[in-house]
Amino acid sequence: MTDRRGNEPPRKRGAAPGRGNPPSKAQPRRPSATDSGRTAPQRPESTRERLLRKAREEQERAQAAAAPRPVRKAAAKRPPAPRKQAPAAKKTAVKKAAAKKTGERPVKKVAAKRPVKKTSGKKRPPQNRPAPRPKKRKVKKAPRMLRLGRPALRLRMTFGVMAFVLSLFAGRLVLLQGVDPDSYAQAATKENARSYILHANRGTIEDRNGVELAVTEDAVAITADPQQTKPVAQQLAAILAPKLTGTTTAKLVAAMSGPGRFTYLARQVSPTVWSTIQAEIKAANVPIAEQNKGKPKDQQAPMLAGLYTEEDPIRSHPNGSIAATLVGVTGSDGKGQSGLEYGLNDKLSGKDGQAMYEVDAKGNKIPNANHTVQEPKPGLGVQLTLDTDLQYFAEKRIQEAVEQYKASAGTVVVMDVKSGELMAMANYPSFDPNKKYTSRDLNNPALERSYEPGSVQKVVTMAALADAGIIDLNTKLQVPGSIEVQRRIIKDHWSHDTMNLTISGVIAKSSNVGTIMAAQKMPIAQFVKYLHDFGFGEPTGLNFPGETKGRLAPGDEWPEITRSNVAFGQGLSVNAVQEAAAVNAVANGGVYVPPKVVRNYIDANGSLVPNQTAPARRVVSEKAAKEVTTMMEAVTAKKGTAPQAAIDGYLVAGKTGTAQQVVPGTGKYGAWATSFAGFAPADNPRFVTYVVLHDPQGARGGGLQGGPVFRDVMSYALQKYVVPPTGAQQPNIPLTWTSSKR
Repeated sequence: MTDRRGNEPPRKRGAAPGRGNPPSKAQPRRPSATDSGRTAPQRPESTRERLLRKAREEQERAQAAAAPRPVRKAAAKRPPAPRKQAPAAKKTAVKKAAAKKTGERPVKKVAAKRPVKKTSGKKRPPQNRPAPRPKKRKVKKAPRMLRLGRPALRLRMTFGVMAFVLSLFAGRLVLLQGVDPDSYAQAATKENARSYILHANRGTIEDRNGVELAVTEDAVAITADPQQTKPVAQQLAAILAPKLTGTTTAKLVAAMSGPGRFTYLARQVSPTVWSTIQAEIKAANVPIAEQNKGKPKDQQAPMLAGLYTEEDPIRSHPNGSIAATLVGVTGSDGKGQSGLEYGLNDKLSGKDGQAMYEVDAKGNKIPNANHTVQEPKPGLGVQLTLDTDLQYFAEKRIQEAVEQYKASAGTVVVMDVKSGELMAMANYPSFDPNKKYTSRDLNNPALERSYEPGSVQKVVTMAALADAGIIDLNTKLQVPGSIEVQRRIIKDHWSHDTMNLTISGVIAKSSNVGTIMAAQKMPIAQFVKYLHDFGFGEPTGLNFPGETKGRLAPGDEWPEITRSNVAFGQGLSVNAVQEAAAVNAVANGGVYVPPKVVRNYIDANGSLVPNQTAPARRVVSEKAAKEVTTMMEAVTAKKGTAPQAAIDGYLVAGKTGTAQQVVPGTGKYGAWATSFAGFAPADNPRFVTYVVLHDPQGARGGGLQGGPVFRDVMSYALQKYVVPPTGAQQPNIPLTWTSSKR
């Protein structure tokens, strides 16, 4: 396309110039909607030009805004001057006017196309990339004007913040001091406080006369703070180990070097021992202090420190082994382990208290600091029915008998006939609770060991038969040397032919066969009821820990062989106190009195509170008891089986016993127990004494081995309590009878 020249009219399409075609007359151009009065067409503005123009305009506006405005003076208004047209606008207008006259369309100038470089190979696809944006020049902003603040607003905001903070402090203060001050005070105190147990004084155990058998003495528990003792654990252990029992140097070093701030090193240490330990520690610290003089603190040797004490009372037995098996012992924790110490632990212990003290970083009490103390409540004291003097004598006498007859053990029980109080309960072997002992020493055979009583049981059998009216003092029996019961042969302990024996003779000579013949006349159920009334197969009521109730065949439908064996003391088992209480019922006129070992309780004020026991009960008539007493008097006569038990000036009623015992673990008889039970004065009984020897060697017999012990112990009791002789003479009781007198 070529530019038109001059006023040459446009050529028709397809007609070549100069070929004789006359030029057609130019048609006037229809005005376009976009022609808004423009006289001449203009080239459209490119993107680059538009961006450059906008940048210039923005720069001009910024410069205009930054320039100070001149102060304009008011002037009179002038009439508007005619607007001069720019030269370019003039030319455009002239061209538009010429075009209208001639009717020609103005020719637009087209920019020449840029030559395209030819490249070898494949043609590069056209890319529609936008033109790069021109870099904007950084326009320096005009400095902002400093505006003055509002002081009133700032003050109000400051006061608001301060009021909010103060309200938080005030609320916390109200919470600490008004709402729940105690819990916060306790929490704060707990951080720097240490509690100490205030052990309650354990109640004293004393005999009927106030003689102390077990008391509480002052002692201390040695404690350590491992954080302080760890650097000097070896030196401290070398001082402690020789003076403390039950520990070693290695154990002490381990305890004093462990974690935490508290540990026990020893319990129940006497004040004398602790004083000795303190003196040695003080002496050992003297050279260390001399060595540390003039040295920096980090180079000083540590002092021996970190040991403390707290109250830890110890249980002491002023009379040593006297009644040790009955009284029992306590452990290192102060609680009973055996005997009455264990059985009455709740009453004896009391209630421990507690003290809370503020301490410093080293664990020392801060003087005059706040502390709280909850006082301990002492335990009740216990007054026993025992007589210490009689107990001591009985223990020594049974020890002699055990050693004399090479027995394995022995027991003596002395009982007050009217009250049922146990005046003595002696066992051998025994132990001293103040010295070293083993767990096997802690049992009380008088209550914890069961055995077959033997012929002493014939006293109960005869009392039951007499009460039922089956026998009396005039009963006569023809007693053979043996008797067959359910195809079993039972013999007497001595060989004899058929003998004519009175019922007193049966007791005096301790005939098993004669006893069986008399017992067979009573129904078995009735016989069993009498045995239960006398306390067999039932606890004694002493509530002693470990007490055995013995063994009695259940029910009352026994076979005949069982009834026959039980009648003369085999086939049932008892403990020594049970058998003594049964014999005591006969001595007490047929009234069974439950045995009693605790007489009174003693409160903190020293007042006595009687110990209540089960009521007494009648088991046989007074007449029956008197008849059996007369039979027993013949036993200690010259023709009886135990003249060794007689006491000069006193009428004595008694009964011997020699019984086979089952060897533990075998189920077969192979051991023996000899015994003697009696009371005096027989016509007005005051005391019952029962003696048992287990597994004696040599010639066996209740009268031979138990009789002398009974005599000596009973004599001592009668003399100590000034029981006068009644002057009654030994009755002449016939033991045998002849057929001519029948």
